[in-house]
Amino acid sequence: MAERPKVAPYLTVSPAAAAIAFYTSAFGAKQKALMPAVDGMRIMHCELEINGGAVMLADAFPEFGKARTPLPGEPATMSVSLEFDSAALVDETVQNAAKLGAQTEMGPMNTFWGTRFAVIRDPFGHRWMLNGPLAG
Repeated sequence: MAERPKVAPYLTVSPAAAAIAFYTSAFGAKQKALMPAVDGMRIMHCELEINGGAVMLADAFPEFGKARTPLPGEPATMSVSLEFDSAALVDETVQNAAKLGAQTEMGPMNTFWGTRFAVIRDPFGHRWMLNGPLAG
């Protein structure tokens, strides 16, 4: 079994197949694992590699637990942070994600902590914080 990062977010998102397509197009995600559900309609588990890290996701399975997808317009209880190699990649990613249906919540902007920073909300309600170093 391949080694995974020690900490990785696990998102509940429906439809998971559409989210996988969005994350692949918006963030350049690479699918590492996929397990469809027995019902043939939902994804039980997917592991994506994004920027060298892992993000896992699945459709909601209310029959097996208490996880649910975000509700439209509700405040986020967590965010996924992505670190990019350049400020330009932050801008490009925000533009690309917006074309694919994401909403820009903040930025892109230069910050006092030395990064190009933006926050987007994907079409499934998850919040992503994007950072890239400012040119030195």
